[in-house]
Amino acid sequence: MTELAEAPTTERDGTITRIPHWIDGARVDGTSGRSGPVYNPARGVQTGAVDLASVEEVDAAVQSAERALPGWRSTSIAKRAELFFAIRELFHAHREDLAKLLTAEHGKVLTDAMGEVARGLEVIEYACGIPTLLKGEFTEQASTGVDVYSIRQPVGVVAGITPFNFPAMVPMWMWAPAVACGNCFILKPSEKDPSASLLTAELLKEAGLPDGVFNVVHGDKVAVDAILEHPGIGAVSFVGSTPIARYIYETGTRHGKRVQALGGAKNHMIVLPDADVEMAADAAVSAGYGSAGERCMAVSVLVAVGDVADPLVEAIKERLPKVKVGDGMEPGSEMGPLVTREHRDKVASYIESGSGQGATVVADGRESAPDGDGFFLGVSLLDDVTTEMDAYKDEIFGPVLSVVRAKSYDEAVSLVNDNPYGNGVALFTRDGGAARQFQFDVNAGMVGINVPIPVPVAYYSFGGWKASLFGDSHAYGPESIHFYTRGKVVTSRWPDPATSKVDLGFPQTR
Repeated sequence: MTELAEAPTTERDGTITRIPHWIDGARVDGTSGRSGPVYNPARGVQTGAVDLASVEEVDAAVQSAERALPGWRSTSIAKRAELFFAIRELFHAHREDLAKLLTAEHGKVLTDAMGEVARGLEVIEYACGIPTLLKGEFTEQASTGVDVYSIRQPVGVVAGITPFNFPAMVPMWMWAPAVACGNCFILKPSEKDPSASLLTAELLKEAGLPDGVFNVVHGDKVAVDAILEHPGIGAVSFVGSTPIARYIYETGTRHGKRVQALGGAKNHMIVLPDADVEMAADAAVSAGYGSAGERCMAVSVLVAVGDVADPLVEAIKERLPKVKVGDGMEPGSEMGPLVTREHRDKVASYIESGSGQGATVVADGRESAPDGDGFFLGVSLLDDVTTEMDAYKDEIFGPVLSVVRAKSYDEAVSLVNDNPYGNGVALFTRDGGAARQFQFDVNAGMVGINVPIPVPVAYYSFGGWKASLFGDSHAYGPESIHFYTRGKVVTSRWPDPATSKVDLGFPQTR
């Protein structure tokens, strides 16, 4: 069995662990001569050095995938499904090992990391149903003696470029459906927390996935551009910020690739005057500060409608001192550090700019952050935020919740619809009619009714609208099966040779 329960650190003696690539079924040390630092965010110390791939190393991964493709593509769907059941069991058995790696390099608390792995496992479970998901259609006797049927075939070699905030789950969103569909997959994880990708590779190999079907290349823009420009890669999936998502989409499609690029977000949670204030306050704290706000589905804007604003802000304020911020490996910690010192400082700057631009600082996370060298920021709450402020306009990606006060339902919905992002949105109300109207009115890809983070279950698809998505396909679920396959329609006839004749007219179906 694979044994990798410990985080890739040896902080006691100051050892820096080298984090290599995974190509052709084995760990491969990088040859570019370049590496990037990997930190334990809770301690503020470097624990690893990740190899950064050259163009040649990306090409080596593509060549490995191309060699493996014919055999994997021809593997029966029944055998692929059997393998995915084994993958599911192995990942389930090692879910805590994966979670500890996430806590060590990302900083999220262990319970949150366990939740990330569990949600990723749901997509692996969905992929176990690949025999049903790849079913085509058949029409007998479409014309006299003619049958027509549709099939879906793998794209070939595909790649995923994934973000730092979900180092295990988001790759699962991509590689699980891609590999189940018969593709070979190349993963370029975030260089900030790369070790989970190597454990993933080791578990896939142990489960029986053939060498070359899954490869990992670490890197920066050099590796990203090599993936986008490589003629051997047919499709690219991406999750990250909107500027990079736009770049990925434009560059990838310019090089003839199919691209799905999920961008940033500014998720609003609207609370109507009739809502349960205590329930809404619990939801706002959970959705605003979970995973230190480093989630593309985090609630970053609370829209309080009418006279619910004062009691709602007061209820949230009462809850904030109870949120325990600390090392994610310590029992009882509810929110960990941010991923890097630079990101922590950038997030903290929005508290200062918000105050300077007229917002009321209800809670200042700089004052409640734990002592030490970790990249911590406490929970922060800004009231009286307006749409002109930086705290409203920018995707902060940290534990800063902004409260915007709206006079009416229509004003609140306009805030969402006028925003350039359209990832997720939530409405809290007791009024079923208002909720039904809201899901009709709002321009966002994922809607929650009294659910603050409406991430769909694995058999639906995940994705936003507007500047939150570039491309036509959402992630995982049914849309992922279509993204990682190409449709083909076959028209067949087995005629009596005696009836064959030359016919130069347009093909007839009647």
